[in-house]
Amino acid sequence: MILPGFGVESQRRLLGTHAVLVGCGALGTVVADALARAGVGRLTIVDRDLVEFTNLQRQVLFEEQDARDALPKAEAAAARLGRINTQIAITPVIADINARNVARICDGADVVVDGTDNFQTRYLLNDVCVKHGWPLVYGGVVGTTGMTMTIVPSRERQLGADVGTTTPCLRCLFPEPPPPGSSPTCDTAGVLGPMAGVVASIQAAEALKVLLGRFDLLRASLGQFDIWNNHRSTIDLTAFDRTNCICCTHRRFEFLNAPAVETAALCGSDSVQILASSPTSINLAEFAKKMNRAGHNDFVATRFMVRGRVDDHALTLFADGRAIVKGTTDLARARSVYARYVGA
Repeated sequence: MILPGFGVESQRRLLGTHAVLVGCGALGTVVADALARAGVGRLTIVDRDLVEFTNLQRQVLFEEQDARDALPKAEAAAARLGRINTQIAITPVIADINARNVARICDGADVVVDGTDNFQTRYLLNDVCVKHGWPLVYGGVVGTTGMTMTIVPSRERQLGADVGTTTPCLRCLFPEPPPPGSSPTCDTAGVLGPMAGVVASIQAAEALKVLLGRFDLLRASLGQFDIWNNHRSTIDLTAFDRTNCICCTHRRFEFLNAPAVETAALCGSDSVQILASSPTSINLAEFAKKMNRAGHNDFVATRFMVRGRVDDHALTLFADGRAIVKGTTDLARARSVYARYVGA
């Protein structure tokens, strides 16, 4: 509160704001930690995955016990942050964010922060934020490199503050995501932990500017960093030509209107995620009993999920029918396991 230009009123204003963080990994844990400690009143943390030991190298909210217990990342992060700041509301959402649910999950957000690890979800967030006028703080990191960009969609007023200009969106700069297999991932290039911290800290600062209505302080640029090799660059976006943008100019939301991707390999975890083909609700305790009666005696249900081993794979099933099949990146193999034990 003693920061110049901040004061008591700004601190009070933060307490009335809502940030939605999508992805709680290398970037998301740092962002969530910073926003919770800053006193953002409501945090919604969305993540589809479970804590694993390989996450601990860079995902700062998790501990070894979280990995032993295979806790959902959103739940583990919310529990940790709840012990750090008891005066804010933290809502964990254990879900795959996709075209079916993204608008509902982000509804009411004053800012959306991108902590994801794949282009499909990033472009989906860009679509929904441009459509609804939600500011989006993009970030990405792989290997020793990272980039950040703050997107302010066209909207007359944001959080009570007039916005004179808006910024280019993700599709202005990158009209199409790169073809599968053409870009490095955390599976193929790893992640330098401090690099993730640099990008996420910038994202957190940008999110705080949005929440305080200080749009005049936002970075109208794409920042690129490689702290390992000492490279930094900035692309000024203030005069960027947006006339041909499919998304923010022509209002075509191709990723938002596309069917949800029902099967996908998860970055860095030797796992495949499968979504239910239609809305469903599974009684986790009953499913565990059914599997144990069938001879798969290690299935255990919690209030979040049911887990056990089948066909040399670890199967994790959530109440909405989403499943993670660990021990393979073969989509067909994962679908076969799902169909055999969960159903079509």
